[in-house]
Amino acid sequence: MHVPDGFINAPVSAAAGFVAAGAVAVALRGARRELGGTSGAEGHGGERTAPLAGLVAAFVFAVQMLNFPVAAGTSGHLLGGALAAILVGPYTGVLCIAVVLLMQGVLFADGGLTALGVNVTVMGVVTVVVAYALFRGLVLVLPRTRRSVTVASFVAALVSVPAAATAFTAIYALGGTTDVPIGKVLTAMVGVHVLIGVGEAVITMLTVGAVIAVRPDLVHGARGLTTPLKLRVGGELVDAAPAARPAAAAARSPRRLWIAGVVTALVLAGFVSFYASGSPDGLEKVAADKGIDAQAKPHAAADSPLADYGVKDVSDARLSGGLAGVIGVGATLAVGTGAFWVVRRRRTADRTAASASETV
Repeated sequence: MHVPDGFINAPVSAAAGFVAAGAVAVALRGARRELGGTSGAEGHGGERTAPLAGLVAAFVFAVQMLNFPVAAGTSGHLLGGALAAILVGPYTGVLCIAVVLLMQGVLFADGGLTALGVNVTVMGVVTVVVAYALFRGLVLVLPRTRRSVTVASFVAALVSVPAAATAFTAIYALGGTTDVPIGKVLTAMVGVHVLIGVGEAVITMLTVGAVIAVRPDLVHGARGLTTPLKLRVGGELVDAAPAARPAAAAARSPRRLWIAGVVTALVLAGFVSFYASGSPDGLEKVAADKGIDAQAKPHAAADSPLADYGVKDVSDARLSGGLAGVIGVGATLAVGTGAFWVVRRRRTADRTAASASETV
């Protein structure tokens, strides 16, 4: 759903940019708490959450390269807002998606630079707010189990995609550059993105479930979820004594999960992406069918050596796309992790200053 330059006029694009900038500013303040919290049974220490946040951004980038078919001549890809919010928190989730969209726009000419504010608002803010609000509501009424968390993540992700499509339609109604009836745009956008939402929901549910299975303490949305350690006694699995659980949890280093996640992202972007659907995504299909792309403009970064997810001057399509994917994952991981460590260090500095003032 990357909106290109020219779909939305300059005044509304600028207004969306201000909205996105404000949302990112709020997210920065909230992310300081999410990334710099104290460790503990209920907490997510910065030493664990900051690296995971960078990984989530890189993973979302990788999975967004995997367009999947949803209807005849149409494909979809992960938006990632729900996944990021559930794994690392809603504020940090907004920042994750903003980092991904920035890297895609600057390096890969994907999503217009003048439309960056529109994309952050639609794909980052709306998806995160809708998904996390629904997720938290479901978690409150469902039993506190792994299955409940994964079910809630499925529903939240499913709803977040048509919500983003509705948000785009509202922005288009305010500043669309072509004269197309809004009702037709809304019907087409929501219709196709409900189907894309199913794919989003499956990816989100599987990813959240996989992380919960090995490290539920690292999942923001699973705080307080008890995961009894199982021991085999006499050929049967029984719950371990409570005293044995902390040691077992400590033995599963977050570094292993981080390494596994990075390797997975590299494989997805560097190899699996070659087999992704080549059909236009939901927005591209609707834009072509309804004529809302009549005023589309060339991307300002169209001459980037990585434009269109290929490496310039590399003739082999498989190698070119794979290298571009690997570079994208590495760049997103580096930029995202660096940014989140800075946010975390700012939180630590604020705490130190506050403690010093209290001591005086």
